[in-house]
Amino acid sequence: MIRGYAVRLAALALAAALIATACSGGDDAPARPAPVAGGATALPGPAPAGLALRPAPSGAPGAPAVTSALTDGSPVALADLWADRPVVLVFFTSWCTLCADRQAALGELARRHRDEVVFVGVATEDRPEDVQRYLREHRVEYPVALDADGGIWRSYAVREPPAVVVIAKGGTLLRGWPGGVDAATLDAELRRLVFAP
Repeated sequence: MIRGYAVRLAALALAAALIATACSGGDDAPARPAPVAGGATALPGPAPAGLALRPAPSGAPGAPAVTSALTDGSPVALADLWADRPVVLVFFTSWCTLCADRQAALGELARRHRDEVVFVGVATEDRPEDVQRYLREHRVEYPVALDADGGIWRSYAVREPPAVVVIAKGGTLLRGWPGGVDAATLDAELRRLVFAP
């Protein structure tokens, strides 16, 4: 009787140890891959209620309503994004030194206005792994479209990085900067062109 009890107790102890090891993942469990930076998880949620924006100027041209894939392969349509709020397009490449120099301040500006404006990076002439390295190194938290054939760049007349374009809610082109723009100037222009006083 005691021997049977001891065998059952040992079996229960072994089962408990196996369950604990399985739940903790153990040292032999494969590491989960890091989430892809710039993918669908970086897309914004619904625009906040009562978002106060300036009306787009009449007669201004419309922005090209392009579609692309984000870094994780998820589709994105710019028209869907600007239906709710303004969009800032940041054209860059991983090998652009000026892009890298300005990225920290642009990233901070994007975080500050996260609910009011959608920042979207657009990378071309780049390998996906180089874009990922750039996004992680520079803490880019907004979605990034991979423009493999340069079609989005051509649609927006971008010839070389960096470049920045501001699009009003509804899809009107407001302002562009070939050669890029510093975060302080962009912030001032967003306040002047986009946000209601």
